[in-house]
Amino acid sequence: MGGGPAARGLKRWLVKSDPAEFSWGDLLASPGRATRWDGVRNYQVRNMIRDEMRPGDPVLLYHSSAGPPAVVGVAAVAGRGYPDPTQFDAGDPRFDPGAGRDAPRWYAFDLRAERALPRPVTLEAMRASPALAGMALLRRGSRLSILPVSGAEWDEVLRLGGAPREARGRPKAAPG
Repeated sequence: MGGGPAARGLKRWLVKSDPAEFSWGDLLASPGRATRWDGVRNYQVRNMIRDEMRPGDPVLLYHSSAGPPAVVGVAAVAGRGYPDPTQFDAGDPRFDPGAGRDAPRWYAFDLRAERALPRPVTLEAMRASPALAGMALLRRGSRLSILPVSGAEWDEVLRLGGAPREARGRPKAAPG
């Protein structure tokens, strides 16, 4: 019996972040190496946060809009999705006047840094790997900020990033 994410019923994710807005270093510098991941304004991604993401789910943090774009670290979902408070704050640029506290439109989740990859896995390196040919990130027109990652894709990205074999597929489970 394996102890990996699939055995625990966890899903794997890739979360995109513009490093000029919020980087891996920013996540590491956050209190407890964790932060609220908010501001999502896409219904498909909202549904993943609200309905599918669970504490302990492993996450690849991908620096988009970077030179070069790359997966730079491994994180974990640190809590269930909850109504994104920015949608209710009239002073926030992500305020949504159509969202109500009794019927929230947008969701956020908490993300916790686990470990940096020994080397970034660039978009070019992922495109060159036959094992990643079907990866959602690499599909034409794939612009979602959160994407599911299969177990085989997870293992290949970690291999490309120089993660030791024993660290692949075995992210720490969330407490509780």
